[in-house]
Amino acid sequence: MRYFLIAFFSVVFVCLITLLYLRKVWFYRDPVRECPREDGVIVAPADGQVIYIKPFRNGEIVSEKLGRPIKVEEITRLPAYGDRGWIVGIYMSPLDVHFNYSPVAARVEEMVHTQARVNLPMVDLWEYIRLTYLRRAIDLFSHRYRLVNERLTIFLDAGGLKLAMVEIADRFVNKIRAFIKVGDCLQPGQKISFIDRGSQVDLVIFREDVQFTVRVGQQVYGAQTIIARYQVAGGEAT
Repeated sequence: MRYFLIAFFSVVFVCLITLLYLRKVWFYRDPVRECPREDGVIVAPADGQVIYIKPFRNGEIVSEKLGRPIKVEEITRLPAYGDRGWIVGIYMSPLDVHFNYSPVAARVEEMVHTQARVNLPMVDLWEYIRLTYLRRAIDLFSHRYRLVNERLTIFLDAGGLKLAMVEIADRFVNKIRAFIKVGDCLQPGQKISFIDRGSQVDLVIFREDVQFTVRVGQQVYGAQTIIARYQVAGGEAT
């Protein structure tokens, strides 16, 4: 009996130490990323799984589950840069790196932090298991949290390309920490923020003529994975 108790408490101790390490050390890891140095590319703004790539027209996206079109302004919380383009959703599980990165070389035009009374959970238990452990894509666009949870929207001007990064907090997120300010000129792949725990980043691209190089369900890595290509001024899409 004595040896059984020793073994039991040893296992419990190891599990607690492991959980503490994962939560307090490993979760905050900051790996070195080599950002592609190519013209006309957009890199992933975050680690995670691509859960949707949706076009918008006239400033709206059709959501059949919600029974109405969703205005881009409802997501960004500011007037949009245009009425046509694309929205790419990237779900960041607790297993992903939670730093966020600039997808292009750009100037920070505006930053808007929108608080929420209560953050809704992004996913239920089964959806969490599918996304985090089974790595199966789930289209979360119609979930209510996308419109009501706390968010930080960063508007970027890259000359012939305008974008908005919408960092959306999950229910248990403590804080969205930004490392930049309005007026900053960013390099592609530059670290710009950190979101605690599970969360999501929507990348709004105010341009139609982009060629996506990723698919729904694909795992991407911030500042590293090229998610789209576009034609630069005076050139061609690379």
